[in-house]
Amino acid sequence: MAFWTYMLHCRGGYLYIGHTDDLERRIAEHQTGHYPGFTADHQPVELVWSDQFQHREDAKAAEKKLKGWSRAKKLALIRGDWARISALAKKKSSPSTGSGRTDLGQ
Repeated sequence: MAFWTYMLHCRGGYLYIGHTDDLERRIAEHQTGHYPGFTADHQPVELVWSDQFQHREDAKAAEKKLKGWSRAKKLALIRGDWARISALAKKKSSPSTGSGRTDLGQ
């Protein structure tokens, strides 16, 4: 069985990220507003990116990771602009949690 992480472009320029085990069915549900919620309130929606995984845990992990990305990085992913994604990944304004300790020597 395949699992998918996907991204929708919604009315108002919003991006929605989710995961599913049936991409066609889930996109149709979003497009018809089948379930109340964000995408039902921001119709119309359009699938702009998806990726397939072998395990649900991997699709869920990808969803969580993408939700943490900046809008610029998500848009670069939609375009398939790997150079921009890489550049944005290196542009951190604050140190990572592993290297951000400031209490050393205090």
